[in-house]
Amino acid sequence: MSEGDARAYWVRAPGLGELRDVRLPSAKPDEVVVRTLFSGISRGTEMLVFRGGVPADQHQAMRAPFQDGDFPGPVKYGYLNVGEVEEGPAELVGRTVFCLYPHQTRYVVPADAVVVVPDDVPPARAALTGAVETALNVLWDAPPLIGDRVTVVGAGMIGCCVARLLAKFPEVSVTLVDVDTSRAEVAAALGVEFAQPGDAPRDQDRVIHATATAEGLRLALRLLAIEGEVIEVSWYGDTDVQVPLGGAFHSRRLAIRSSQVGLVAPVRRTSRTNTDRRKLALELLRDPAFDALLSSRSPFDQLPETMAKLGSLPGLCHVITYEGE
Repeated sequence: MSEGDARAYWVRAPGLGELRDVRLPSAKPDEVVVRTLFSGISRGTEMLVFRGGVPADQHQAMRAPFQDGDFPGPVKYGYLNVGEVEEGPAELVGRTVFCLYPHQTRYVVPADAVVVVPDDVPPARAALTGAVETALNVLWDAPPLIGDRVTVVGAGMIGCCVARLLAKFPEVSVTLVDVDTSRAEVAAALGVEFAQPGDAPRDQDRVIHATATAEGLRLALRLLAIEGEVIEVSWYGDTDVQVPLGGAFHSRRLAIRSSQVGLVAPVRRTSRTNTDRRKLALELLRDPAFDALLSSRSPFDQLPETMAKLGSLPGLCHVITYEGE
């Protein structure tokens, strides 16, 4: 294959992206060639990478599976890729697959790095796989009890995915909290209640925090019942966060626990692999309610400009399209 077989998006330097030609290697018998159909942008982690906000001591831990280059740049980063297998094992050729691959028009990876998308899951919706997988891990870390009162603070992509999965638990009260009132429509589509911060319900058994802001974390603590727990799913990058551990924190015996997707939650770590978890996330995406999170699209050839302005644009999962690439 010759140079120009593919194009990829790179962060050349903090705040500056570009498209580069890529030379693809010939696929080995145990590899697949994938033509990208859609990719999704993580507004949390990817925007931190774009602005150069990955702390130096986290450079290795935050590497994406198929990342090229190093933080803060030049770096090729991303992990929400849906494509069609063009070459590879016969059982995969022609199938739609999900892969933790950056934004690139075509790529070659080991066959076991892709997961087949169920036929009844639209390819664009499959771009949410990483977010649903994260939400699944959160609920493996902290499953609700029947009758629990649970609030999700932060109606971003992860918070909304957590809220939708919580809505499936019997007799669990779920409220999605955000400062953006337009998220009320999204909450309705997800089958959960919506509140702005000042109206959020108190005495919650558990609060999932996903705003990546100190203000959001403080609110999450205020909403807890005695001996309640905050599950922190935000990643703050190089931002220092002040946590209010005075006041009622000790007297009410509150707790803060982190959850992140890098490792399968301990309760399932010996019985499920990352691939098992990813397959389950794709099964969960049969639910059409998740389409409410697919808020905007733009073509791949505009990705440098899109990434530069994405932080100021409303919406949840921004989908990159590859038609004609």
